[in-house]
Amino acid sequence: MKKFRLVNIWIIYVFLLMLLCLPGCNIETNQATTTPVNKFTNSTKEKVLNLHNIDPYSLDPATIGDATSMSYVLQIFNGLVRFDNNMEIVPDIAVDWNISEDGKVYTFYLREDVRFHSGKQVKAADFKYSWERACNPAIGSQTAAIYLGDIVGTSEVIAGEKENISGVEVVNDATLRLTIKEAKSYFLYKLTYATTFVVNEENVDSGIDWWRNPDGSGPFKLKQWDKNSLLVLERNKYFDQTSNIHNVDIIKFHLWTGRSMDLYETGEIDITQVGVDYIDKVTDPNGIFFDQLKVIPELSLVYLGFNCQKAPFDDVNIRRAFSMAINKDKLVSLVYKDTMIQADGILPPGIPGYNNYLIGIEYNNELAHELIAKSKYGSVFNLPQITITIGGWGALIPSELEAIVEEWRINLGVEVDVRQLEPEVFLYELKKEKDEMYYWGWSADYPHPQNFLEVLFASGSDYNIGEYNNLKVDSLLQAASREQDKMESFELYQQAEQIIVSEAACLPLWFGKSYMLIKPYVKGLNFDLLGYANLNDVFIE
Repeated sequence: MKKFRLVNIWIIYVFLLMLLCLPGCNIETNQATTTPVNKFTNSTKEKVLNLHNIDPYSLDPATIGDATSMSYVLQIFNGLVRFDNNMEIVPDIAVDWNISEDGKVYTFYLREDVRFHSGKQVKAADFKYSWERACNPAIGSQTAAIYLGDIVGTSEVIAGEKENISGVEVVNDATLRLTIKEAKSYFLYKLTYATTFVVNEENVDSGIDWWRNPDGSGPFKLKQWDKNSLLVLERNKYFDQTSNIHNVDIIKFHLWTGRSMDLYETGEIDITQVGVDYIDKVTDPNGIFFDQLKVIPELSLVYLGFNCQKAPFDDVNIRRAFSMAINKDKLVSLVYKDTMIQADGILPPGIPGYNNYLIGIEYNNELAHELIAKSKYGSVFNLPQITITIGGWGALIPSELEAIVEEWRINLGVEVDVRQLEPEVFLYELKKEKDEMYYWGWSADYPHPQNFLEVLFASGSDYNIGEYNNLKVDSLLQAASREQDKMESFELYQQAEQIIVSEAACLPLWFGKSYMLIKPYVKGLNFDLLGYANLNDVFIE
């Protein structure tokens, strides 16, 4: 996250594709044909999996905040724990752990057979080094405070006051003890995120661009990276391979090679994300693709953010009026052909704590005009120029955003401009670059309300891009995070969400679903609710 962590397929423009999607993938074929043939290299008989993607921005786990980079980092690096396909916490490098009765002290017991790709054994001290490095202000991580900030002593390191995290203790090579400031029911979830992954100090010390030749401990190692052309991963021989003897040996990411749906239809790739333009074709029960279609729900939200500290959206009446002037039901139907789920709140369906009774801001153009008249601006003619910040290239504006801007013009009589930033600037510098509004999205890093509500809307949060500020919301979020009774905690989160929605801290648009085509011989590919797949489990039937 966020980091910006949308993982989805349903925004068809490239700039959001980079934010939302895990790339299409395939088994390497002998030639472009509508009936691909599995291919093994002649000399080694290696099993090769071909994927379609773009270049990562970085492969440094401490600093990445976009889904494209994350899709590579998850294969190259790993951490203490991970999610399984059922979104349950399971061991990764930690074989076991225990938690003190007060919920503040976590003791992890590490596997002793885990090695970096170079062969060096991974020890508890490597985690302490990795986390202190991530919190070092010189690194410039935007995620360290979110995912490591609960640990005692991280705040002082992030502030540059100390170099060592006092709450991280290396008991011995295979035992790591953490002390957090307050008991948090979701703390283990945070340890599944890339910021907490282990890196090799010797590798990092090799130079500023060390991450272009990373020495991780994940299931795959980086073998080759030709920018804008090809990125190749090969299996880490030290990684546990007992789970599936059919796993692939080589993964080739073909970068910037065209539209994945075209490649899928010609047999050049075997998995593709399906955009709106093709949805009728692939959902036709009598069509050739219907049996290959898989619809994947995701814990993700696309929204328009308001700059709550800048005119005119410093006035809640203006934020509510702009929200009321958009017919989201019509947009979902006409622009997205009902492939999206209209969003009235912040938390997506399927997440624990989802509120079925939340009251959203309904489409009401007449009331929108009344709210503008009630605001401190009094009339649309007194509003300053309004601009939406987006990311991408070539001045391409998503069709759904064009429709939204047109609705404001017709319903409110307001002209809204759009300003496009280069994707990397948009992803990592939006908080200081934003205009009056911004087109943004978020996908869960872990299935908990805190990852949406606190991360995106708590005062002072690094990913509270719109700088929304409400002391009552802050109090509810803090109380919810401390509450050990799950249902009572969810009730507090729901109260906070209702205030955030009622005050139009943002304009929720839609929750996501992924429509994917998968060739029948690709097995073991499972996407979790966060939108990622464990490629270590993929094999050829």
